[in-house]
Amino acid sequence: MTDQYTLYGMAASLYTGKVRAYMRRNHVPFREVKAGGEHFNTVVAKAVGRWIVPVIETPNGDYVQDGTDILDHFESQGFSQSSIYPDDPKLRVLAHLFELFGGEGILRAAMHYRWNFDETNLKFLRMAFEDVLPDGLTTEEREPVFLHASGRMRKAAVAFGVTPDTFETIEASYVELLSLFNAHLEERPYLFGGAPTLGDYGLFSPLYAHLARDPKPLHLMQTTAPRVFRWTERMNMPERVHDEAALKAGQGLYTFEAIPDTLKALMRFIAEDYLPEITAHIEFANEWLAEQDAPQLKPGALGRGIGMATFDWRGHTIRTAVMPYRFYLLQRLTDAFEALDASDKAEIEALFEETNLAPILRLKTSRRVIRENHLEGWA
Repeated sequence: MTDQYTLYGMAASLYTGKVRAYMRRNHVPFREVKAGGEHFNTVVAKAVGRWIVPVIETPNGDYVQDGTDILDHFESQGFSQSSIYPDDPKLRVLAHLFELFGGEGILRAAMHYRWNFDETNLKFLRMAFEDVLPDGLTTEEREPVFLHASGRMRKAAVAFGVTPDTFETIEASYVELLSLFNAHLEERPYLFGGAPTLGDYGLFSPLYAHLARDPKPLHLMQTTAPRVFRWTERMNMPERVHDEAALKAGQGLYTFEAIPDTLKALMRFIAEDYLPEITAHIEFANEWLAEQDAPQLKPGALGRGIGMATFDWRGHTIRTAVMPYRFYLLQRLTDAFEALDASDKAEIEALFEETNLAPILRLKTSRRVIRENHLEGWA
């Protein structure tokens, strides 16, 4: 028995980065162990039902899998020096919006900039992927294992809509996002003011592990959106740095009534870039659910995806993988909205209408997604 947590993950992992940043900032005592090790492969992966990162092992030997569930675990244990859930229930709705978009809506850019610039990235990625290679491999043995693992990721990129005809549009979309977020951070160090929230951690997942570490997108972020790069550094540090933006914003969050235009611009970006996709996924899932028998809906009965949905995205017709986990995050948004009183609901509806996001407040699958024993299933 020890008072130390163990984080099983990977330096280049999008979702591991989110958890590590929280643990550092909130001084959670932990050690990090690479996911390719024998203990992870033989004990941890079996305990959580699949090979997936991140996973934490608690001091009493329990496992928690999934970045959002891990942050909620630490929040419930009182580790947050300032809660990642804003006190204002209306701001909590917005935090869930950015949690969903950050974790699931920036994947096209994350995967494109990682896997389609081998001349710049490949040497770095070979090193980064050593975290998940089995123990004891020689230099010669590592290469085919890396090629197999990276080949799977390249196929996953296609499942997220990353194809040669979308490359240019993905790049234009991402440059727009960087510009909008960089402008938003000019007056504040974090998304909602002086402290990071769940929304920041959602955005941090792709904007750090892929887009602020891999060489190609790192150069782009540092040269075109330096405030975003500085935000990734702030998010990843245990100490508080009172730089100019932090001093302007103070330590608290701004109020819902003081939402700046720069945040509204980010919301309009989400409406254009991600609302068509999550809408198409909900429609696909509801048609799919109508055809399933109960045993097929239990946690563990399916893989991560249930099929491919087609939709229009920025002038392209694309197909992307429909994953129930996204609906788990979407439920957190709609649950937070539905818990509001009538007055607060009206204010949220007005803001989401103004930013073209009103439909997301009503998006629901016919069955709720549940997580049981670290796996997604259907209620």
